Amino acid sequence: MSIVYVRAALQSKLDGIAPSLATAWENVGYTPVVGTPYQAAYVLAAEPENPTMGDGFYREQGIFQISLFYPLKNGTYTAEHRAQVIRDTFKRGTSITPGEIYDWYDYYFAPFVTVRIEKTPEISQGRVDGDRWHIPVKIRWFAGII
Repeated sequence: MSIVYVRAALQSKLDGIAPSLATAWENVGYTPVVGTPYQAAYVLAAEPENPTMGDGFYREQGIFQISLFYPLKNGTYTAEHRAQVIRDTFKRGTSITPGEIYDWYDYYFAPFVTVRIEKTPEISQGRVDGDRWHIPVKIRWFAGII
């Protein structure tokens, strides 16, 4: 269940950025509006680490990738500015806990999951993607699980 709480924490932090931007979440229907920017969010889990023996502790880790999609031929400033806002929101050392509590299981276990941002987020090179300018932002995270 830990990846569920990691995803909830990361998504709620992204959802809280102002001004808001339409978001294409994984496995949720979304149709981009022509001429309107949006972001797509992906939780890319990596192999867990097992730094200790015999106590059940492990470390989830991975990348939270935010792909920004802006209309073409409008320059790079607006998209790069949004990438910087995301970088500032998920700055190195930030601790994030899951937002919503869904049921009794979440009530007891979600508070024990804290996602930490390991490094300064990477803003990758922009490129043309169909009718959009695409800038990926990679956020490296980890969470110790008991």
